[in-house]
Amino acid sequence: MAASFVPSPPPLLRRLLALTLALAVVVSAAAAARIPASVTPISRSLYHSSDSLLRDIKALVARHPDKLSMDTITASNKGYSTDLFIVTFNHAKESTTNSSKIHVLLSFGQHGRELITSEVALQLLYILTEKRKIAGVDLSSFEKILENLVIKVVPMENLNGRIRVEEGELCDRRNGRGVDLNRNWSVDWGKKEKDYDPYEENPGTAPFSEPEAQIMRELSKSFKPHMWVNVHSGMEALFMPYDHKNTTPNGASAHLMRSVLENLNHRHFQDSCLVGSGGGAVGYLAHGTTTDYMYDIVKVPMPFTFEIYGDETASTSDCFKMFNPVDKTTFDRVINKWCMAFLILFEEGLRNLRDTQLVSQGAVDNWVPMGGDIVERSTARKSSPDKRKLEGLDLGMQELRTYFRLFMLSTVLLMFMFCSRISKNRNRDTDLGGDMAGRVQNGIVQFLFRY
Repeated sequence: MAASFVPSPPPLLRRLLALTLALAVVVSAAAAARIPASVTPISRSLYHSSDSLLRDIKALVARHPDKLSMDTITASNKGYSTDLFIVTFNHAKESTTNSSKIHVLLSFGQHGRELITSEVALQLLYILTEKRKIAGVDLSSFEKILENLVIKVVPMENLNGRIRVEEGELCDRRNGRGVDLNRNWSVDWGKKEKDYDPYEENPGTAPFSEPEAQIMRELSKSFKPHMWVNVHSGMEALFMPYDHKNTTPNGASAHLMRSVLENLNHRHFQDSCLVGSGGGAVGYLAHGTTTDYMYDIVKVPMPFTFEIYGDETASTSDCFKMFNPVDKTTFDRVINKWCMAFLILFEEGLRNLRDTQLVSQGAVDNWVPMGGDIVERSTARKSSPDKRKLEGLDLGMQELRTYFRLFMLSTVLLMFMFCSRISKNRNRDTDLGGDMAGRVQNGIVQFLFRY
């Protein structure tokens, strides 16, 4: 058989092909330049993108409307805007009133580079609703515990910062405009230590300057959690307040927090985790943190910070490896271990809070965030018309009492001035005049605060 002849392409076509190949090489090199060869890239086979993670959560909520609901909150400040997704787990809604349940608030992904935390959030939601098994553990024993909890999960608090990491800024922990959300809260805000790093710890222009922090603040005040956990990575630790000083709070509340953490550490981690105040155990002080605000201002009985993973062998420039598992075995182990830790925390917290009779007085469905507008709700909220009327009447009576007190206070001041003027004009003894005015003032004030 005669060999077939394949003509060579014309010179112009050859040049075009060569130019196309050269451009492809340049584009690939430019993309790779953002992540040096010595830096571990995101393991796409293990980790969801932010979009795919949110899609999976929305699908899970749609499959379990009897247990899950989801709010999407949008807030903005000076041209910067963000969305925050809040998933509520409320098991056995009809059998137990919300006011008698323990409220748990969990936040994941506050720092963009800590992707593993959001993966734990997703898996925890699967376990709560679809009873996904954790190796070697029968989860049916936790069913009764979950009936007594309302759990709000923020799976990705720093969405804009997460997107920056996915685009190649693997060491960035800040939000979309360069602020550390865990330094943007008001307790001891803005104080800088000697080793302060403006890139890492930028606290913002003022407390709550960032929309993400604004939404979380209003959520915490309206939900009134009994337990708060801010989930991070970088090491393995169970922290309680304080972050901004090298001490823990005093009194029974501190004893309660430490008892819960030590029991969790002993039961589940074989005493391998650091336990104590963030400021005392981590090696540096942090100012303007969420957990300190939750304790000092919101008065959460059990506010914690969990650090769930850290690779001490990674270089400081290899941030993805430092803060996130990079192989499947470690990835699965971390997720299973910390999902189980949360279930044990719920058990320990429920037992201790019930023992101390700390139960929420507010209904879980009665919150309206002030930091932003609700732009999406996956389930309808129900409220009794009679209840709304009673609440409106109560608010009206409170306003009337406030106005009445202001009026009476003004009257007291005027009468005091009038009595003082009379005493001067009649040349009476100043002590007698002052005593008369004081008696009038005290009598009216006593009358005033009866109403």
